[in-house]
Amino acid sequence: MIRIDGSFGEGGGQILRTAISLSCITLKPVEIFNIRANRPKPGLAAQHLKGIEAAKLITRAEVEGLKLGSTKIVFKPKNLKGGSFKIDIGTAGSVTLILQTILLPSLMAENPSLFEIKGGTDVKWSPTVDYVKNITLKALKKLNANIKIELIRRGYYPKGGGLIKVEVKNSKLKGFEFEVIREKIRGLSHCLNLPKHVAERQADAAMEFLKEKGYEAEIAIEFGKGFSTGSGITLWSGYKGGSSLGEKGKRAEVVGKEAAIEIVSELESKACFDKHLADQVLPFAVVCRGNTRYTTSKITKHLISNAYVIEKFFKNTIKIDESKKEVKIKGAFESI
Repeated sequence: MIRIDGSFGEGGGQILRTAISLSCITLKPVEIFNIRANRPKPGLAAQHLKGIEAAKLITRAEVEGLKLGSTKIVFKPKNLKGGSFKIDIGTAGSVTLILQTILLPSLMAENPSLFEIKGGTDVKWSPTVDYVKNITLKALKKLNANIKIELIRRGYYPKGGGLIKVEVKNSKLKGFEFEVIREKIRGLSHCLNLPKHVAERQADAAMEFLKEKGYEAEIAIEFGKGFSTGSGITLWSGYKGGSSLGEKGKRAEVVGKEAAIEIVSELESKACFDKHLADQVLPFAVVCRGNTRYTTSKITKHLISNAYVIEKFFKNTIKIDESKKEVKIKGAFESI
């Protein structure tokens, strides 16, 4: 059994998600202890629970310690299968973080998988659904991953209620050497149960800042009524993005400018990936046939934590050059 210390590095849910994902692929049992030890409320939260439950479904796994607040779990997968699955987080927990547990195993399953996931689509401390659709999937497509995500409705904190549909087909992943892509900045500014001008002001503020910095941008507006109330904006260009979410008392102009500041700081880096994409791609790259290489704007604790977990399953597969901010991954396809 592979044992993983959940307090390593950033000590958050990322270690849990990657460990479960790789356990599903290799069918190796894993014990994760000190789960989320570095967080104000350690242990499993609702979204982590649902992610593990989803992984349990697609592998018929035996799981010990699967309850809210648990700081240790043992996950023993039996076999990997596809199928149709419905997952309701029951809170505004992030639907995109659920994907970080189940996407990779589903790509390896013999049969296609279809997921309906209900929860938060645009919430703090997680990639927005627009980031995943327009940046993460763009990179994964280069690795030959066949994934489609459809946004049915948005869900914001605290009510959630958002819904995405995800289709995953068996894919023979291939390594890829990523290079910088120069593209026009595109984006989406959105709100629910708020006046249309909230989304428009977010977009206008982002456009104004980007123009000052010499960038052209095209930002679509989305508004309407729904179960959840909130707003947000996501910007993307190549393999880089920026996003910000509205909250009570926060002006729409501040939301828009925050997203613009984030993407500009990433675009001014000579790196290929933004700091978030670098750790998201890592688990996929390690199970490719062939090698993968990319540079990133920052070597984050999330990236280091992911590498720690991956090396527990696949030794000597990752090289991180902190001076060059370069990541090299040796594909471990033959050893799976």
